[in-house]
Amino acid sequence: MGATKQGDSNMANIIYILYLVGLAVGITELVGVILAYINRKDAEGWMETHYTFQIRTFWIGLLMVIVGVILSFVIVGFALLVFYYVWLIMRCVKGMQYLNNQQPHPNPDTWMFN
Repeated sequence: MGATKQGDSNMANIIYILYLVGLAVGITELVGVILAYINRKDAEGWMETHYTFQIRTFWIGLLMVIVGVILSFVIVGFALLVFYYVWLIMRCVKGMQYLNNQQPHPNPDTWMFN
């Protein structure tokens, strides 16, 4: 059972890393969300919170990027895109902290960091 916990933890960590790499290579975020969907169905309760958090991170982030690109024609979008980069980094770092402490994410449905 310990190996399963470690394996789940490693996969969730890989997904957080894929999201961070996605800031430079966008396709890795898509790979990350697919992995999160695949792994969430068989995850233990505390790990499921991380996969839910990661899935929500992808979809909320995608919404921010789309709105940011549309609004970039009126300059405001650039600020939203900068916010997206900071937001994604903060969510991944906070998620990895909980994961490394083997704690569930306390609020996986949040739009912000915690």
